[in-house]
Amino acid sequence: MARNAMWYLMLFAAFGVSAYALALGFVPAVRNSFVSDIVLQAPSASVLHFLGGGIVLLAGASQFHAGLRKKYTKLHRWLGRVYVAGVLVGGIAGFTLAFYSVGGLAAQAGFLVLAVCWLLSTGLAFRYILRRDIVAHQRWMIRSYALTLGAVTLRIYLPLFLMQGIPFEQAYPAIAWLAWVPNLIIAEWVFVAALIPRR
Repeated sequence: MARNAMWYLMLFAAFGVSAYALALGFVPAVRNSFVSDIVLQAPSASVLHFLGGGIVLLAGASQFHAGLRKKYTKLHRWLGRVYVAGVLVGGIAGFTLAFYSVGGLAAQAGFLVLAVCWLLSTGLAFRYILRRDIVAHQRWMIRSYALTLGAVTLRIYLPLFLMQGIPFEQAYPAIAWLAWVPNLIIAEWVFVAALIPRR
């Protein structure tokens, strides 16, 4: 019951941020001044990142429901392919956008490392499923989606920092790391550890 509740919460959060990201890509009117500035500096990378990120948030969330995976095996595989393609597009675009991040070198480094880890973890998940190593595939997919959810946690941390009176320019470098490092640690300790075969 608790696991299902967590999945629905994750799906709700993923859907909300995905809808926002896709809107940023398709509807310029919803972009605030911060996003508009980024799009002006790197238009192609910005739009590709919004679209790729929006797609993988939804495609990835659906993969974590065991019942759906077992019942709709073909759909699971196709959504997996969509996820990998979306990360490839969104990750490369995110790597490019990292150089335009406000907040100086700390923010740029945070988003650069995130993009690299996102691409690598997804690539390894894809590699292991091709080898039919399901446990290794699941481990790397958990890590990959923990990084994908950085789009959600970033949007949680940012208003919390601003509510504390911390200026955006000071908050953003910290959030560039906080948005994804804790996600990865939690995923490693709680979910990946649960997949380690008992001897």
